[in-house]
Amino acid sequence: MATEEIFIGRQPILDRSQQLFAYELLFRSGSKDNFANIHDNLSATASVIHHAFAELGIEQALGPNKGFINCDASLLQSDMLEILPTDKIVLEILETVELTPQIVERCTDLKARGFALAVDDFVADESKWQPILGLIDIVKVDLLQLDREQLGTVTNALQRWPLTLLAEKVESREQAEHCHQLGYHLFQGYYFAKPDIMVGKRLCQSQLALMRLLGLVLEDAETPMLEGIFKQEPGLAVNLLRLTNSVATGVRGRVTSLKQAITVLGRRQLQRWLQLLLFTNPAGDSQVASPLLQLAATRGRFLELLAGKLQPGASELEDRAFMTGIMSLIPVLMGVPLEEILKGIQLSGDMNEALEQRSGRLGIMLHLAEALEADDGEICHLLTSELPGADHMMVNICLTQALAWAGNIGREHC
Repeated sequence: MATEEIFIGRQPILDRSQQLFAYELLFRSGSKDNFANIHDNLSATASVIHHAFAELGIEQALGPNKGFINCDASLLQSDMLEILPTDKIVLEILETVELTPQIVERCTDLKARGFALAVDDFVADESKWQPILGLIDIVKVDLLQLDREQLGTVTNALQRWPLTLLAEKVESREQAEHCHQLGYHLFQGYYFAKPDIMVGKRLCQSQLALMRLLGLVLEDAETPMLEGIFKQEPGLAVNLLRLTNSVATGVRGRVTSLKQAITVLGRRQLQRWLQLLLFTNPAGDSQVASPLLQLAATRGRFLELLAGKLQPGASELEDRAFMTGIMSLIPVLMGVPLEEILKGIQLSGDMNEALEQRSGRLGIMLHLAEALEADDGEICHLLTSELPGADHMMVNICLTQALAWAGNIGREHC
C-alpha cells in the first residue's frame, strides 16, 4: 500500500487566562479534499498516528499540554487508540458519530482506560448526546452556528452537567469576551491563532531598545555600542545577566558585567534571546505572552530546522530563516506595520522578499509554516513540492521538533 501524504496541523486551545492549555492535532492529506481519509483507509490513519507519536515525537512536542484528536466512529472503535498516552490525549468525538449501543459501550471503556472525552461542534442537540454526557469531560460549542440568544440557551443547558465548556471557532474579541462572561473555561479559534493588528499601538521604549539592539547585533556592532543600549534599559540589563549566568558553562564565578555577559553569551545566542524577548515583557520578568510567543517561536524554529534540512551546514541561511519566522509575527504582536518596525533594521534581500511578498525560498518556507497553522493540507502539499528535497515527512519532523523547542520557552531559562 502506498504511503499517504499527510501533514500534521495544530491549533492552540487557551484557558480563561489566555494561557496555552492544549493543541488540537489535525491530520490533513495533500489532496484537494484536504482531509485524512479515516473512513475508507483506517490503516493509513493508524500509520499516521503511529508515526506522529512513536517517530515524530508529538507527545514530547506537546510538553505539559494535552493534544485533542478528532475521532469518527471507525477510529473510536479501532484498537489503535490504545497505543496513545491516556494522560496526554483528549479524544474528540465528531458530530457525525451516531451513538449506537456499541459506540456508547466503547466510550465507557475508553473513559475507564483513562482517556478524556470531548464532543466536537456541539450546537443544540443535547438529546442526541444524552447517553454519553455523563462520560464527557469537554463540550466544544460551535459559535458559528449559534446567535447570541441561542448560545445563552445552549450554555445554560450544558451548565447543568459537570462539564468543561470550550468555545470553538471564536473569531472576534467580542465573542471571546462574551463567552468568558458566560463561564466558558476554554477557547479556540481564528481570533487567537491569528490575532488582528491593534490599530494605534506604539512601541514602548524597551521594545524600541530591543529593536535597536537587534539591528546592532545583525550589523555585528562593537560590544561598547551594545553595552550603551543595555545601560539605558535596567530591566534588559538584569535579564541579560540572569540569562548569561543560567547558560554559561566553563566560566569561573558569576558573570557580573554587561561586557562579560555579551562576550560569554555570544552574538548568535544574544540575537536569539533578543528576538524571543520581543514576545515577552522586556522590562519585567520572563512571563511569556502566550499563545503568540508559542506561535512565533514555533514558526521561527520550524523555518530554521527546515532550512538546515534543505541546505545542511548553511548556518547563515538557518539564522535568516529563524529571524524571518519571528519577524513575520512582530507586526501582530506590536500592532504596527512591518515597514515601521524594519526602519531600524537592515535585513537581507531574501528576508525582505519573504516578509513582504512571501516569495523566494524563504518566502515559500514562511508560507508553508502559515499553511500548517491554518490546517490547509492542499496548500502544504503544493508549497512542499516547490522546495527541492522536501517531503511531507521532513515537514512533519521539523514541525514536531519546533513545537517541542517552543514548548520549553518559559519553562527553562530561555
